[in-house]
Amino acid sequence: MSNELLGIVMLGALLVFIFIGFPISFTLIIMAIVFGYIGLGNMVFNLMVFQTYGLMQEEILAAVPLFIFMGYIIEEAALMERLFNAFRHLLAPLKGSLYIGVILTATIFAMATGIVGAAVTVLGIMAAPIMMKSKYDVRLTSGAITAGGTLGILIPPSVMLIVMGPVLGVSVVRLYAAAFGPGFLLSALYIGYLLIRSYLNPRLGPPVPLEERITSKRELMKEFLIGMVPLGTLITATLGSILAGIATPTEAASVGCLGAMVLSLFYRELSLAKLKKSAIRTLQTTSMILFLALASNIFGSIFARLGSAKMMTNALIGLPFPPFVMLLLIMAVIFLLGWPFEWPAIILLYLPILLPVVHALKFDLVWFGALTAVNLQTAYLSPPVAMSAYYLKAVAPQWELSTIYKGMAEFMVIQLIALILLLLFPQIALWLPKVLLG
Repeated sequence: MSNELLGIVMLGALLVFIFIGFPISFTLIIMAIVFGYIGLGNMVFNLMVFQTYGLMQEEILAAVPLFIFMGYIIEEAALMERLFNAFRHLLAPLKGSLYIGVILTATIFAMATGIVGAAVTVLGIMAAPIMMKSKYDVRLTSGAITAGGTLGILIPPSVMLIVMGPVLGVSVVRLYAAAFGPGFLLSALYIGYLLIRSYLNPRLGPPVPLEERITSKRELMKEFLIGMVPLGTLITATLGSILAGIATPTEAASVGCLGAMVLSLFYRELSLAKLKKSAIRTLQTTSMILFLALASNIFGSIFARLGSAKMMTNALIGLPFPPFVMLLLIMAVIFLLGWPFEWPAIILLYLPILLPVVHALKFDLVWFGALTAVNLQTAYLSPPVAMSAYYLKAVAPQWELSTIYKGMAEFMVIQLIALILLLLFPQIALWLPKVLLG
């Protein structure tokens, strides 16, 4: 058997073992060693060492634990709850006000952290009981919470974009700038959909009852200042310094961590126990991401060394389709991969395989990165993995998983609409990088 075919068999074996239920990271390394040794001999061990050193020298990856820690500190300080309460009171007379409060809170919280699990969990704990008490539709509520929570992997300071940058060979700052347009577009589409549904059927999302509203303008202003201004200042300082070129993502993330702890202290929520909990959770999340990155890097390098990547690239380029149709095909592949896999496996393992095709077709890599990021959001909304559903089910056990899935399905349609708009109008992603960075 030729080395090229051996690599294809290795890829097929990987999929089989993952679907059986073996851990992805260990499966990647074991498959790489076994098949790599068969095809390359002792060279496989040299490749493992070189790939490990090469990945660990990526300075941008230092921003990953910092942004994750920043998000967990903000979560522990109950800043998200203050933000939701501020929106709840400001939007109280509006039909579907709690839906809008959830999406706006998720959008702003996404700009303060680069992860999904914390957002969906906190929104579920905080908003689900209030929305149930207000007789909001469970299906639409679960869809709004899970879809809003997924904005954390798209809107900067997304950890996913930090990992994607080196894979694509694109500046993370440019990817950050490109992600704002699609991220805010999705948020606006969610809000528009929820407002229309609530307007057509007020029973799905009634206004906040009069007895629960704050009528004093002074109190409303106080809620706004306490709940939104401090967090907004932290986000502006962190992301603004990156986009303005004043600081690198790693430098801005470290300042963001300090700012989050200062805010926690200001709200009297900072304690040794919360710091310890945030640090342990950061270590767990970062270890998972970086170990998967390392395993994928080793697997990808051996797959390329066997010649399988080049063979697949030539086969795809040789298909009798125009470039735009080929791009649609690549997006369809990524969309389907999002059903069984989470984003780290797709970006670190499959994206390098597809990237030579994108290079050959001469698509803008920043635009392609934005398309991939929006597409990968579906990984959190599509069964059977659909981690957002399990995060929400854990904090709202009274809701049936099937109901949560149905709610998520409605917002998956919205995501596909956003993806189509981004395909047809690349400037949605490209206008801000051009304005800021030229």
